[in-house]
Amino acid sequence: MAKRIFITATNTDIGKTYTTLKLLEEYAARGMRVGVLKLIETGVVDGCYPDGELLLDALQRVNPECDDLEVRDIVPISYELPAAPYIASGGEMLDFDILNSAIAKMEERCDILLIEGAGGLMVPVDYSFMMIDLISFFGANALLVTHCSLGCINDTLLSYQALQSQNITTVTAFNCRQNYESFSTISEPYFLKKKFDVMRVEDDIAKIADELLASFEAPSIVSL
Repeated sequence: MAKRIFITATNTDIGKTYTTLKLLEEYAARGMRVGVLKLIETGVVDGCYPDGELLLDALQRVNPECDDLEVRDIVPISYELPAAPYIASGGEMLDFDILNSAIAKMEERCDILLIEGAGGLMVPVDYSFMMIDLISFFGANALLVTHCSLGCINDTLLSYQALQSQNITTVTAFNCRQNYESFSTISEPYFLKKKFDVMRVEDDIAKIADELLASFEAPSIVSL
């Protein structure tokens, strides 16, 4: 089984796909066999997978063993409605056979598997499962991507506590976008005072990649 890293976030539109692409390139640059999946994508209209196509294109650039794959191999379950999977599916139960098959197929081609989630941790994927439950179910470590806008302390700590409550080994990264300077003033001082290791996706992707690999050696760690 490959090392499974589940990329999740404090909410939707935080930067999961951007971060996943950066990690894909970083691990590939180190000569590692890396694979990627987005298990569920919503907002797929007329066969257009906004995230899945980006991921497939990047994957095929860095891993020649994936040249034969199609976007449906990257995104095994998709829905047209841009909503939580439980809503978008009309209340259907999640088909884990489809997801397990996609993971098995990808792991034939990689040693590190990046799995991108949809939305935040408490997004319902069916009546019984939330997105956070998939991380544990598939035996993955987590990368929590958080934002740098006002409110990120609250959002980050709530997600951190949710992951901690399920004993999910986690590394946290900040995707600052245009809020780079304001973050240093309005939020970062708290994290630094609490001795959290603040890693920015844009600047520290190599360190984030290192921390994720190290997390498999220390499975009890939950690090910000």
